[in-house]
Amino acid sequence: MTGRIHSFESFGTVDGPGIRFVTFMQGCPLRCQYCHNPDTWTGEGTQYSVDEVASRVMKYKNYFGDKGGITLSGGEPLLQIDFAIELFTALKKQGIHTCVDTSGFTFDRSNAEIVAKHQKLLEVCDLFLLDIKHIDDEAHKDLTGQTNARTLDFAKFLSDNGKPMWIRHVLVPTKTDDDGALKRLKAFIDTLKTVEKVEVLPYHTMGEVKYEKLGIAYPLKGVQPPSKERVINARKILRGED
Repeated sequence: MTGRIHSFESFGTVDGPGIRFVTFMQGCPLRCQYCHNPDTWTGEGTQYSVDEVASRVMKYKNYFGDKGGITLSGGEPLLQIDFAIELFTALKKQGIHTCVDTSGFTFDRSNAEIVAKHQKLLEVCDLFLLDIKHIDDEAHKDLTGQTNARTLDFAKFLSDNGKPMWIRHVLVPTKTDDDGALKRLKAFIDTLKTVEKVEVLPYHTMGEVKYEKLGIAYPLKGVQPPSKERVINARKILRGED
């Protein structure tokens, strides 16, 4: 079993609890306007076997402590769900905490085989970082090129199966920072039983240079990061803080 991998980060601190060995998988079905990894959208990446990646992870085990471990990110890591299952199965035997950062777009409740694979993943994945780009479907389509139906259904699937998740929402001025939409997102989050944390991630422009190198027009040209006040406002709404 091999996986198509874009890159590794050995001491990640923003992709789950503790110190994480972050593996960025190649390929993604979404085209988020604020994506800072457009180089993961297509292409073959580099092929690595499960044993090769597991070996890299184990070199850092002593640094993980009680909370750290591996996070699969991307791209969309669950496009390669078979690889994720096999890798996590191997690492769980070594006592490694496992985490996936996903949009949930690969989940399709109408397909029994796909549901079975995601169910199997649940058995070896300790935590899901679920990216909800926008609560409104039409706005989500405009922002990513795809519906949010699968993302929201995957959130329900995780909740129904008792799997811990962190909800992530990128705050983009003029795109995802409307108070009404944030309140509707909060209402949806409140229907879920296993949300441990809600993260508001301020939009940044650090990926713009990648678009230039790839010869791709940057969709959010001229859009500036949100103000500190708008970030605080979003966190208050989504976390139910006074």
